[in-house]
Amino acid sequence: MIQVPLTDRALIAVGGADWRDFLQNLLTQSVEELAPGEARFAALLTPQGRLLYDLFVVGRDDGCWLDVAAEHRAAIVQRLTIYRLRAKVEIAADETAVAACFGAGEPGPGWVRDPRLPALGWRGYGVEAQGDPGAYDAHRLALGVPGPADWGSDSTYPIEANFDLLNGIDFQKGCFVGQETTSRMKRRGQVKSRMLPMVFEGAAPAAGSEVLAGTLRAGEVKSGIDGRAMALMRLDRIAGAELTVDGRPVRVERPSWFLEAVGEVAATTPPG
Repeated sequence: MIQVPLTDRALIAVGGADWRDFLQNLLTQSVEELAPGEARFAALLTPQGRLLYDLFVVGRDDGCWLDVAAEHRAAIVQRLTIYRLRAKVEIAADETAVAACFGAGEPGPGWVRDPRLPALGWRGYGVEAQGDPGAYDAHRLALGVPGPADWGSDSTYPIEANFDLLNGIDFQKGCFVGQETTSRMKRRGQVKSRMLPMVFEGAAPAAGSEVLAGTLRAGEVKSGIDGRAMALMRLDRIAGAELTVDGRPVRVERPSWFLEAVGEVAATTPPG
């Protein structure tokens, strides 16, 4: 079992009489039945349906924590404050530490299951963890799960970042900010691009590098480490194609969880 601090994550405490209804009307995931000690993966979108911020909603006895990218915490607090209007909601930064645990075994108190994928392990709050935070990113990338470095802010649709496949969107919950576009993409099956891992020899290409299928642009590298990277791929251009980045051959992988969610045929067939 490996436990590492997530120094790139930070918490926002949300409470007050209306906290549940407040977040229910904003986020892509339902919090109506969120229990203390449970985490749910969600996103805050633009009104046009683009991905602004990822977050985990962690149930507490008197409200919840929002586990967010540390660099965006101040902006998220500001945006939530704008949406609050007259709702009885308290929003404040919280300095409790965030950690991750993965590998064999089960941690003790202070840890909650990562709601995206069982193999990702656990997220810890207020627990001591030592180790290289980079080990967690390598673990996540090995599983083919994209992260905040891959979607930026206001540039990607959540379905392109596989939020629908990783328990990040509840399509039955009713309205949320950006819901119309998100539901339409899912309903019509118009998902032309998805984030997928790719493997190669040597150092990772620079973020923004083009993935080519022959002379056609087939994707864009988002983030990576030696031998492995995440890219936003055009599904209609990668099936059976020989792919390159900066002249180097690369190979797209479709993780088992991805194939189970979309099916073998849909994973290799261009959208209609």
